[in-house]
Amino acid sequence: MSKLILMGTNEFVVPVFDALSKTHQILSVFTRAPKPAGRKQILTKSPVHLWAEKSGIPVHTSIREFENGDADFVVVMSYGVILKDDVLASGNFINIHPSDLPKYRGPSPIRATLKNGDEKSAVCLIKIVHDLDAGDIYMRVPFDVDINDTNETVEAKTGKIAIKMLNEFLSDPEKYKPMAQVGTPIITHKFSSADTVIDWNKSPMEIHNLIRAYGAGRTKINGTDVKILKTTIENDNLKILEIQPAGKKPMDWKSFVNGLRGAEVKYGE
Repeated sequence: MSKLILMGTNEFVVPVFDALSKTHQILSVFTRAPKPAGRKQILTKSPVHLWAEKSGIPVHTSIREFENGDADFVVVMSYGVILKDDVLASGNFINIHPSDLPKYRGPSPIRATLKNGDEKSAVCLIKIVHDLDAGDIYMRVPFDVDINDTNETVEAKTGKIAIKMLNEFLSDPEKYKPMAQVGTPIITHKFSSADTVIDWNKSPMEIHNLIRAYGAGRTKINGTDVKILKTTIENDNLKILEIQPAGKKPMDWKSFVNGLRGAEVKYGE
């Protein structure tokens, strides 16, 4: 059993941290500070924050409060906070990164994997260093990316892999020798609403990849602002499955077309 400090924020991290808590001693959890959310901008705790409180684990929302104590490792996964050198020097920091490093360093590795239509990816367990996602790799587990995978389904895949990787690594850390990353780094960026606008001059596959990467593609259809929420590819053509007109609830494509009352569907207009 290892003594661990956990650092993470997003929903898909919770099952990983919960699994670690079953087999290791969790000294404390660090997560992002509560942020305003929703139309009323209510201050909301992160999913990891809520899990830690429910589990009775001390929670910190400021990295300034970090003290390594006698932790064997600090496990970082989708934390969203840059760790400075003085913090990194105070403990053994390891990170689960959901891409085949050095491909897709930075904040959006899964979205980049999907948008670029990659059919294969990997989960890497790395040592955290000063440069972003540039540390040596302890473990690498490849996985396939399905043509209809989304950000959520790939997060679920990487979470399951991460649980197994971390338990194997923590059972015998000396067995795993860190290896330098090989290849030219590809850096991702945080996506914005501009990234989700559909360019109908793109191929059906490129549009499908955009929608599954970002969860929605924004466009106009017959003069109405819409979000296309779900698509698939059939016979090399884009098939829209779910759509959400502005101000309305999501609906299936057939219902939307029926509402056009026989008018020709005009994309991007």
